[in-house]
Amino acid sequence: MATSMEETFISAAYQVLVQGRKIVTIDGDTFSVIVTPKQKLKQVNFRFDGRDFRGLQQNPATKSRWAEMARKGQKVMQFLEGGRYIAAVAEGKFILFGKSQNRREDKRLGRHPAS
Repeated sequence: MATSMEETFISAAYQVLVQGRKIVTIDGDTFSVIVTPKQKLKQVNFRFDGRDFRGLQQNPATKSRWAEMARKGQKVMQFLEGGRYIAAVAEGKFILFGKSQNRREDKRLGRHPAS
């Protein structure tokens, strides 16, 4: 059964940040989790629905509200496509950037919605 982007991103974040997996399974395919060299953040590059994405653990050392959540121990993963932040999963909740229905939530969490 095909899963949605929301289910896929939540699953990826859960496998990496909660379960601590070194290999993530998405739609039957496996993808390795790597650790970034400088900040030691967990990252997974994966393909879903014919598109390439990157899930990146939130850096708690930045000044964003997302980082503040991470500093408080919350599990936050941001998702990029083509180098652009498109979504996040924070404590199991999916937030898609740039959609009008999510603009208030994006703003509340300190994220500027994409244009």
